[in-house]
Amino acid sequence: MNLNSVDNYISSNKDRFLEELIDLLKVPSVSADPAYAKDVVRAAELLASRLTEMGIDKVEVCPTAGYPIVYGEKIVDEKLPTVLVYGHYDVQPADPIELWDSPPFEPVIKDEKIYARGACDDKGQMYMHVKAVELMLKTTGLPCNVKFMIEGEQEVGSDNLGIFVKANTERLKADLVLISDTGMIANDVPSITVGLRGLSYIEVEVTGPKRDLHSGLYGGAVGNPINVLCDMIASLMDENKKITIPGFYNDVIEVSAEERAQMAKAPFSEEEYCKELNMAATQGEAGYSTLERATIRPTLDVNGIWGGYTGEGAKTVLPSKAFAKISCRLVPGQDPDKITDLVVNHLISIAPASVKVKARPHHGGQPYLTPIDFTGYKAAHKAMETTFGKTPIPMRSGGSIPIVAMFEQELGLKYVLMGFGLDSDAIHSPNEHFGIFNYLKGIQTIPFFYKNLAEMS
Repeated sequence: MNLNSVDNYISSNKDRFLEELIDLLKVPSVSADPAYAKDVVRAAELLASRLTEMGIDKVEVCPTAGYPIVYGEKIVDEKLPTVLVYGHYDVQPADPIELWDSPPFEPVIKDEKIYARGACDDKGQMYMHVKAVELMLKTTGLPCNVKFMIEGEQEVGSDNLGIFVKANTERLKADLVLISDTGMIANDVPSITVGLRGLSYIEVEVTGPKRDLHSGLYGGAVGNPINVLCDMIASLMDENKKITIPGFYNDVIEVSAEERAQMAKAPFSEEEYCKELNMAATQGEAGYSTLERATIRPTLDVNGIWGGYTGEGAKTVLPSKAFAKISCRLVPGQDPDKITDLVVNHLISIAPASVKVKARPHHGGQPYLTPIDFTGYKAAHKAMETTFGKTPIPMRSGGSIPIVAMFEQELGLKYVLMGFGLDSDAIHSPNEHFGIFNYLKGIQTIPFFYKNLAEMS
């Protein structure tokens, strides 16, 4: 395998690679909304058919209590290393639809980018692996064994994936897991993700009077749940944006000065960052750079807040209830269950007597670090050097992939997080997109990962 032969195959099949991805993006596989249930299953079936067409064996749409998991494998030699490829075919809801420049499930190519919900997260990045394996099968042959496990519930917590993994440990035996549900610094600055933040997610309900009340007759005498909830949330951070919940930082493994210095070498423009997001300035925990705040520090954010009257016109009402969704991004050392308990108990403890508070945990996930002396990391590092012509930078991501720690626990496998997305790709937002350069660069680079892994093992 050499770069010329890989590039020749990509060049000859570029249009088809794009068409196939577009077909997949047209399917509105929104796992969070039951209205799209048939479409989620349809996406799984389409993916399975593509795997079968290109020569993957034992392809199966495996049922779960929720949406199916697409499994397939190609074992060329039991003596060779085996790569377990993980990705997901479900996508986030497209709301707010009115902020999209084009319909979210009618993909368009503009400015050398594919615009559609799921373009980057994760259909585009997942499908790079499918096409990279096709490239190897059609040219030099697979230098390693490969197993695909593509789920349909990542965007809603992957509840059924753990059950599937525990029930199929023998089938899923491998040497490592390869994932591209991450990103890189820039198209001319390759990088490999070595760390992920964990997640704790909580829904809070604050109840005041037994019914909505007239704000003129009762205002000033009765605790307003929305006011109370806002006060409670405001108290969760101090003036330096440090989280005030007792014990929140107790288990945080602090990043060394050396690693922070390495991170600081990554090109970053505060001005461009703000310009891209159309804001005047950044904000966050004092004593840390913007990149550090977004990757190596824990966070607490309100993801949604509601209550009372929100329709047209005025309704002078004191609501009976108010609600909020709160998430914490966690760093190595922090346990999501422990943090969830801390946040829940703290919210209950600071509530005034005028209201009652209930908090309900949602899904969470463990933080994760990949050792850079791991063979899989070295294989990815060399692959990116080959295709980018530059040394990739190890980086930590601010995002979470909750199932990563579960795979390590259940299967005993390390991970390679080799993503090709960019921060500007607007995942989970209107006008999500994925660069054609990035899609094809992934297809170009992944075969060299397999080649290097076989040679290094």
